[in-house]
Formats: sequence, C-alpha cells, structure tokens
Amino acid sequence: MNGVLLSTSAFIVAIGILVTVHEFGHFWVARRLGVKVLRFSVGFGKPLWSRRFGADDTELVVAAIPLGGYVKMLDEREGEVAAAEQHRAFNQQPLSTRIAVVSAGPLFNFLFAIAAYWIMFVSGVPGLRPVIGELMTDSPAEQAGFMPGDEIRSIKDKPTNSWEAAVLALLDAGLDEQASFEVGVRDPQGNDRRVRVRLDESTRLLDKGGVLENLGIKPWRPVYPAMIDRLVAGGAAEQAGLRAADLVVAADGVALKDWNQWVEYVRARPGQSIAVQVQRGDELLDFDVTPRAAEDAGKTVGRIGAYVRLPDADEHATMRVVVRYGPLEAVPAALGKTWGMSTLTLRTLWKMVRGKASVENLSGPISIARYAGQSAAIGLTAFLGFLAIVSVSLGVLNLLPIPILDGGHLMYYLIEMLKGSPVSEAVQMFGQRVGIILLLLLMSLAFYNDLARFFE
Repeated sequence: MNGVLLSTSAFIVAIGILVTVHEFGHFWVARRLGVKVLRFSVGFGKPLWSRRFGADDTELVVAAIPLGGYVKMLDEREGEVAAAEQHRAFNQQPLSTRIAVVSAGPLFNFLFAIAAYWIMFVSGVPGLRPVIGELMTDSPAEQAGFMPGDEIRSIKDKPTNSWEAAVLALLDAGLDEQASFEVGVRDPQGNDRRVRVRLDESTRLLDKGGVLENLGIKPWRPVYPAMIDRLVAGGAAEQAGLRAADLVVAADGVALKDWNQWVEYVRARPGQSIAVQVQRGDELLDFDVTPRAAEDAGKTVGRIGAYVRLPDADEHATMRVVVRYGPLEAVPAALGKTWGMSTLTLRTLWKMVRGKASVENLSGPISIARYAGQSAAIGLTAFLGFLAIVSVSLGVLNLLPIPILDGGHLMYYLIEMLKGSPVSEAVQMFGQRVGIILLLLLMSLAFYNDLARFFE
C-alpha cells in the first residue's frame, strides 16, 4: 500500500477508535446515571452517516472531520427542556453525577490503554536488545565511559531489556533534573560495570532530536555488505548494467563499507550521475548510474531500484527479545505501563511549560499519521502500542485544567464544591474563549513542528 495512503488510513482508524472510546465513556456513564443523551458524534462537521437508536432516540453520527467528537446531552443552557424531562437534563444533575460523566471520557482512554498493553504483554512484545553500536565524539555517553558493544542493562536501577525500555528510562531520568544518574552495562565479554552519566545546561535529554541522539548513542544495527540481491525491472540500476550478486565497492571513488552507506549516498543524489565500481566475481567493473528522483516523506531522494542481499540472520536473531507475561502477570504490568506513560506525559508537558524541554517535541496530525502508518506496517502489536500511547496522551491532555476540555469542566466543579454554588455563566463563557485560544495556539505549534519535520 502506498505510504501516504497507509498513513492516512491508519490515522483515520486510530483517531476513530480513540475518539469513540473517549466519547463512549461520557455516553455510557451519562446513560447509567439517568442523563438523556441526544447525540453521539464521532467527528465534527457535516454528518456522513447517522442512525437513531434506543428509547431516547439518540442520534449516532459519523461526521466529516475525524479529529474529535462529542456527546450532546439534554441541557437547559442549550435549549428549552420539557418539564417532564427536566430531571434528566445534565445541568440539573447533582455535582457528583456531573463529575462522573465528565471524568468518564479520560478514564475510558486510560482503560483502553490498559487493555491494549495487556493484549500486547500476553501475546509478546518484540524488540531489540539495547546494545550500543556507535558513540558520537565528545558526547555525554562517550565522556561517561560507554563503549561500542555495551548492552544497557539498567538505568537508575530500572531493568532495560529492550531499546524501548531504555529510551523510556532515559526520558524518566531526563525529567528528574538530576545532575547525574547511573547506568548498568554489560560488555561483549559478559563483564558488568556501572557508568555515571552527567548532565549540564548544554546537555538536555529532552531537547530536539531524541534522548539517544542527545546522549550521543547510536543503537547497534546489522552491517550488510553492499551486495545486490535483485533489481527492479526497468530501474536505474538495471539500465546502467548492474546485476544481482554485484558487490558495490565504491561510489565516485569513495570506498563503501556497507549497504546503509550506499543507500545514503544514492538518496542524497537524485538525478546526479554516480561513478560506481562493483566486484563481479573476480572482476572490478565500472558503471555510471543516475538515481531517479522520488518523493519520500516530503523530501526528494534518489533511488536506483536495487535490493540488498541479506547475510546469515543468526547475528540479528541474537539481538531480538520478546517481552511476554502470563495473563495474570500482564495485569499489573499493563497497569504499571499505563501509569508510567501517564506520568511521563504529564511531566514532559510541565517541563515544556517551564522551558526545560523543547516544545519541538510536540507532534500534530501529520506526525501522528506518519507514526500510525509506520506502526500499522509493522504489525498489530506495534499498532496497539501506538494506540495505547495516543490514548494515554488524550486522557492526560483532556484532564488539564483548560476551559473547554474535560479538565476545565472539572476545575469549575471543584470551585463549585468549594464555594457552594456554580461558577457564573459569564465566567464560563470567558473561560471558554480563553480555552479556545490556548488550544488554537497549542495546535498551531504542533502543526508548525509537523511541517518543520516534514520539510527538514
């Protein structure tokens, strides 16, 4: 499937699922507590499909803009309510009921994440051992004493059995604002030691680029010789005279050490002729290859239509790990994972507000669509993990005390609880305008970051 089409489809599916879960929380609790629901909408704008169901003739709507949704309840502030149904109007409900209905949306997002993580842990989460491939010169990692080939076994005494666990532990360490932290490593000979990573104002793990890059670590990856396995019919490589089993040894006089270097060289030269030297059997042959221009994630790159010949996969297999729990063990693991991701999201947002973390880490719909497509292409487990992370983010964001969000309504209810009377409509209307402005600013920043990444 085309990359753009896959990303768009996966994004629509993901948002549709998560919005439905969130709004179903509001709907289900409202119905159980006696509030009449008039409409359940997935999406905004023009309805694409609608049906009515139930004793209350509730309208179920799928709308054109799949970036949210809403549950419309009977409410005297939004229209006239018949005397016989006033007891079912949302604004007439006791404070406890209103709090329960508003809290239910984010709560269902967290419950969905717990369920998704439980399924993942029971079925097994594949990953790669956190083995260091290269260190950047004069980086905090090199200065700390890491070595290529070291496996990261723990960070601040938290076990790290995969790169995902290592990255999350590094994020957690970066959020603690400590000057240093310890990392347990094991070298290729099996010897364990501890290294201390020291951070200062010039080294912030949460700056743009990601924690591994900011620390100066490049993960291990298999080294594949630049040998061609097969060619795309009519591609630039085939037309230039290259064949399967050719070993590319140099490009424009530059010796090539592996396939990845060859790919990067080609991608950087769309439409430019490259003098290629290959080894074919016992012969060294020279060819001129001109990569064809192609679009990839908003960039113009070069492609020649050649696939790598993979060597024996035994080395790669030893780097793979699968994190798996039994059905009962997976329950606390899923709860812990959801709690950890929730606190990590909240702490990261707080760091951004304080200027201690780069706001360039915010992602908008373009980046989310790209991640959705990438995870969907990998498989169901990866897509579930993506859904869980976004569901946690939606839950946390909706609980922020910003008017117009669920957290803003809960803030009003807390004030009502303290003062003994509801917040005035004038104050709520003013807060709503402020909330809309804040959300528009946040969305604009996230969208700007998306565009900046897209055209980098």
